Amino acid sequence: MSGKATFALVSDSTLIAATRTDGLGGRLLAMANAKALADRLGYRFGFTWNSRVVSNQESHMVDLAKNVFSAEFIDRHWLGDKIGDSRFGVLGGATFTPAELEPIARQKRLHGWICNEFDVFDFFRDDGAGPIRRSETLRGFGFSPAVRQALDAAAACRFPGPMAALHLRSGDIVRGHHRRSLVFANKVIPSTLAKAIVGEISSMGLKTLLIGQDRATLDYLKAETGALLATDFGSGEFKGETACTFFEMALMARCRQIHAGSSIYAVVASVMGDTPFIGAGALFGTRRAAEIVLEELRTHEPHYHPLEAAFGYQWAFLSLEDEIDPAQGREILEKAQALDPQNDGYPMKIAGTFFREGNHAAGEAILKSVMTSQSGRRSKIPLPVMDIVARVARDRRTGKKDIEAFFTAAEAGYPHPAACCAYILTEVLGDKKSASEMAARLVKANPGNPIFRRIRRRAGMGRKPKKRGLAKAIWWLGGLKAPWF
Repeated sequence: MSGKATFALVSDSTLIAATRTDGLGGRLLAMANAKALADRLGYRFGFTWNSRVVSNQESHMVDLAKNVFSAEFIDRHWLGDKIGDSRFGVLGGATFTPAELEPIARQKRLHGWICNEFDVFDFFRDDGAGPIRRSETLRGFGFSPAVRQALDAAAACRFPGPMAALHLRSGDIVRGHHRRSLVFANKVIPSTLAKAIVGEISSMGLKTLLIGQDRATLDYLKAETGALLATDFGSGEFKGETACTFFEMALMARCRQIHAGSSIYAVVASVMGDTPFIGAGALFGTRRAAEIVLEELRTHEPHYHPLEAAFGYQWAFLSLEDEIDPAQGREILEKAQALDPQNDGYPMKIAGTFFREGNHAAGEAILKSVMTSQSGRRSKIPLPVMDIVARVARDRRTGKKDIEAFFTAAEAGYPHPAACCAYILTEVLGDKKSASEMAARLVKANPGNPIFRRIRRRAGMGRKPKKRGLAKAIWWLGGLKAPWF
């Protein structure tokens, strides 16, 4: 396979394309959406896929297209590694109807439409035409012989009775770099809640299938609850990660229910089997679920890997953050930090709890300590804790109160939250003028502080372009003119 896009050579008809570059689940769900929509509209369907293995050891591997799909499916629908998106419209985010797409495509001389949003059908209006059947579309994909063998093996497994699946994602969100950002916790049901969920599932007359990434955690929970694992049905017989992943998804698809966070891996299994998807707080409510996690950690914390336990505290804190006072929040966060001292998200959040109380001096002391330590190891801006604050600022669902507290502390004259706010103004809000003014005040008040001098230079460069090429080169060259002192 080459990486060259072939869409212009296949047909003149309008194309609906899925072009996501994230994990396997995200790609498959976008493809199911795009092909189902293309089939409804009578358009062509195409997808991009890397021609080299993409591997993130903390979370997932995305195999070659030829190892996932059949040769016929690839010949018919694969567009290459990527396509230029300048000649494509984007579906999702605004209401659209079938009658609108073709005229808009002709008017703007578009090749077609990119369909990558998971909720694209929330915006599609085709009254009277009936529901779009993504499940049939996904099951109808042409898969490779190895994947088809895994799917067939899952279909042939004999369950001991009616089952529910419980997906315990770990990977990058619990044990990898994303655990520091604190904005992806909703994707995961913490392993420290699993015993209670299995108990509830059992009370419904169902057995539990545990699917997860950490074998030690799964073995512990199986011993404690009697739940079954994918290995009990033969997943260990598959040598490749791709085949094993499809085997597990197909097993989940056969269950009566799937309990999971917002992990797309579990959503794909739900679509594959038309299986009800039940979120983390559905059985107990969010507050009660958090209380169960804290009680489980109080009595059995040593039985969990330190990062699994730390994530349990993180998940409980984020679930209760708006209902408990800052001091209670700090108590939970400090327990997480003791288990995961390398996680820069915890001091950021602890400082935020002090800022919310109006104890700006305590929050300033924490940020100063963390940022000074990080500056000794890293000369570039953003420092890790600043990058985390910016990530939280981008997450409008959970970040508003934190960022308001940081700006309040900055306005009160505390320099280290002000440094974080200058970066937020630069990179998140794109307010170069305000960022430069704030950074200049920092340097004027603290001329010997190297962090503040670097912040002023970074603010003078403005927001970093997302795409590589001329724009990024101009941005970098502009940084040479930015003030150093």
